[in-house]
Amino acid sequence: MKLKWSDITPEATYLSRRVFIAAGAASIAGPALGLTGKSSAFSTDEKPNSFDEITNYNNFYEFGTGKTDPATYSGSLKPSPWSVKIDGMVERPGTYAVEDIAPDSALEERIYRLRCVEAWSMIIPWLGVPLSSVLKKAGPTSGAKYVAFQTLLDPDQMPAQRSSRGIDWPYREGLRLDEAMNPLTILATGLYGRVLPNQNGAPIRLVVPWKYGFKSIKSIVAITLTDKQPKTTWQMLQPREYGFYANVNPQVDHPRWSQATERRVGAGLLGGRQETLMFNGYADQVAGLYSGMDLAKFY
Repeated sequence: MKLKWSDITPEATYLSRRVFIAAGAASIAGPALGLTGKSSAFSTDEKPNSFDEITNYNNFYEFGTGKTDPATYSGSLKPSPWSVKIDGMVERPGTYAVEDIAPDSALEERIYRLRCVEAWSMIIPWLGVPLSSVLKKAGPTSGAKYVAFQTLLDPDQMPAQRSSRGIDWPYREGLRLDEAMNPLTILATGLYGRVLPNQNGAPIRLVVPWKYGFKSIKSIVAITLTDKQPKTTWQMLQPREYGFYANVNPQVDHPRWSQATERRVGAGLLGGRQETLMFNGYADQVAGLYSGMDLAKFY
């Protein structure tokens, strides 16, 4: 029996829920809208960064290049109503509501390490669902090898898209299909028990904890399965500096700086730097994906 997500949630119910959710997400200073998620064995026991740190130190160039720009300017983003098109090499292509893709009842709490390619890091308590569960419902066909993701293209909502900065908008990312199906890879719709704030990629974003943060594309509107490696934004912009894989690897430096250590946001002046872990500490779960590969070549 083929599953039609559009049948799961009646449209009127969906729209009323999104309006309610948008009201909660419009301002992080307002009352918090609670979300809960099942605990996960994949979570780290490290202490999470504060909600304030997580929501006010971001890279989200659609709202500016400064770390505080996303929090300052992302109020123009309207995360409701929102849908995601899933197409390409799948048995059940379609456009699905966020609530059908990641229903509240299916959310898990995943407390993950985040490592930015700029050599800073955080610990973030995400709420989301495994990407594999979404792709299995869509039904990848036998020839599918990669998954391409695309963010919203709308300069009225994402005003920094009006200037190119060398970027060919919309922002694009991609994974190999086995990376996408790994249990660690999630689609997040919340953090710290709240609906995902705009500056963190509302209403739905990718989280791939063993890769540099730019791989975890925000505000997703399209997921396409394909048999060809998709073009990705940073690889198109500066291929010598940003590879398709972008796995956290302290042994392969960025051309302009070392990746051996990192600065934990919020650690304070005396916090110092800490050694970066291979695959950001998730080697037990993902190293096998890259067995036999030259990770200096496939960076």
